[in-house]
Amino acid sequence: MSEQKIYCGSGQTKSGNYGEFFKVSICLSDLPKEFITTAKNGKKYINLNISKKKEADQYGKDLSVVVDTWKPEQKPAQVPVKNIIDEMQENQLPF
Repeated sequence: MSEQKIYCGSGQTKSGNYGEFFKVSICLSDLPKEFITTAKNGKKYINLNISKKKEADQYGKDLSVVVDTWKPEQKPAQVPVKNIIDEMQENQLPF
């Protein structure tokens, strides 16, 4: 299942004295709060994916910036074997 991409910026590939670099602009208003995480130090982070476009747009932007919406799979909570055995013993029939 593919999720819809959340575009939040664009940019250009530039060349400088030290090689190629990427200059991007990000619209902070477009960043969904559910993907912003807070670290133990209180700083806020969001994961972004930057990719090259097939061709530059009318403004010369050849990079696309999207929110990384990947989330780890939710694993079902594991019940300790001892709890299952205790429950089976409680539910035994008296015969």
